[in-house]
Amino acid sequence: MSKTIPPLDLMFLLTETADSPKHVSALMTFELPGSGATKVVREIVEAYGAAKPVAPFTYVAEYSLTGLPRWKTVDGIELDRNLHHVSLPAGATHDDLLRLIQTLHEPTLDRNRPAFDVFFIEGLPGNTFALFVKIHHAIVDGISAINLLLTSLNADAKATRIEPFFAIESSAPRSKPPRPLVERALALRDGALKQGNAIANLYVGMLKKGIGRLMSGIKTGNQLFQAPRTPMNGAIQMSRSIATLSLPLAEMRATGKAFGGTLNDVAVTVVDAGVHRYLAGLGKPVEQPLVAMCPVSLREPGDKEATTKASAIFVALGEAGDSMGERMQRVVKGIVAAKAELKSLSKDSAMLYGIAAFGLAEAEAQLSQRRVTTAGPAANFVVSNVPGSATPLYLNGLRMTGFFPVSTIGAGVGLNATLSSYAGSMDFGFVGNGVALPRLTELARHTREAFEELKAAAAALGKAAAPAAAAAGPAEAAPRKRVPVARKSAPSTKSAPAKKRATRKTPAVAAK
Repeated sequence: MSKTIPPLDLMFLLTETADSPKHVSALMTFELPGSGATKVVREIVEAYGAAKPVAPFTYVAEYSLTGLPRWKTVDGIELDRNLHHVSLPAGATHDDLLRLIQTLHEPTLDRNRPAFDVFFIEGLPGNTFALFVKIHHAIVDGISAINLLLTSLNADAKATRIEPFFAIESSAPRSKPPRPLVERALALRDGALKQGNAIANLYVGMLKKGIGRLMSGIKTGNQLFQAPRTPMNGAIQMSRSIATLSLPLAEMRATGKAFGGTLNDVAVTVVDAGVHRYLAGLGKPVEQPLVAMCPVSLREPGDKEATTKASAIFVALGEAGDSMGERMQRVVKGIVAAKAELKSLSKDSAMLYGIAAFGLAEAEAQLSQRRVTTAGPAANFVVSNVPGSATPLYLNGLRMTGFFPVSTIGAGVGLNATLSSYAGSMDFGFVGNGVALPRLTELARHTREAFEELKAAAAALGKAAAPAAAAAGPAEAAPRKRVPVARKSAPSTKSAPAKKRATRKTPAVAAK
């Protein structure tokens, strides 16, 4: 069996090089029991080795001079080449684990076998065990990959099910019976018209935006190729730098709400501030606003098909000297405008926009290195927020303690921060071009500090809002004047409820 490789998935195959692999990864850590840990881990390793892979984890890319590239299904997969059991030396630290993950994440996956690898890692500090998974971006996007990984775990600590992600059937479009030649010809015509309309829709939208910029000079919406050139935009080399970070989910959500923004707005804001401080620490500060590329899912609700269905927005972020509150306000405004612009496109046009943006970013990086173009980079870094699990999950009775996505970086955009929520935390995985961006643990530290400052700014907003709420109390109580009995004692009757409302409201706002 074989099927045509979709355009966006094919792009990840065609643009891959040894220095720029196109796989996505995840680091999952688990708490080991006080005794019997060796037996529990062995059971997991053996169950993975005995599992039977299913599509798309049975695919190998097949190229032909006479047809489109296709996925070919292979049988008799030797999982010994996909599964690896390793251990850190005694006394290993979390930094030792990160160095190992950097080494494992760097090389490309073997194109001659199904494109995934699993590493079982023992010897971690704190009596923990880890799984590190690599999957090629051509067969999954972030959402489908994380969905498969989380589905492979159990919600019940006592459950004994061990079902590897590569053995779980993913939802896919229902197969249709063969159609007559005339129907197939009409379908091809309709498909061509649909693609043609999508291209026209995308072209007209971009043309209008270009004219608007020339006429008004106002920069709103997506800021593709408007980013300043930074160390993140240098030539990609094979070396990688990786860091992890966990922030409290409820506090992030409350902080976003205080500024009229979202959880994702908070993540983009604190990473933006963290990057500015990190670059200053490298002695390479940037005065212009940075631009973040944020992938946007185009999946319908319930769609779990293992393929890539995404576009992207390109958001201009805060000024170098902004306070955390000012930075957050700029980010909220920028993301709203960029999303509105993308939403104005049809789904097909949005997909084409994503393909064009990713492809042009790679092309710009190559041309800039040859000094053929003076255009700005497509973006400075990527921030991607992928839904996770609100409740704890288990593998053979082991509670998962952390879920850190480790994504890919592309030519011209050498820093990626992907985050996923898990059991009350937001877990960040940072990956960067190791030569230009060493010690990403410093970026993680700066990002945490930026969040604490943003949280304090949100609390200050709440305190400032409390007197205003108290002052508004009598006006809200005005309708009670209709009751004649209350008129004589109107001042005291109104002021008391107003104070009570202010007293109840202030702690809630301050907690944000």
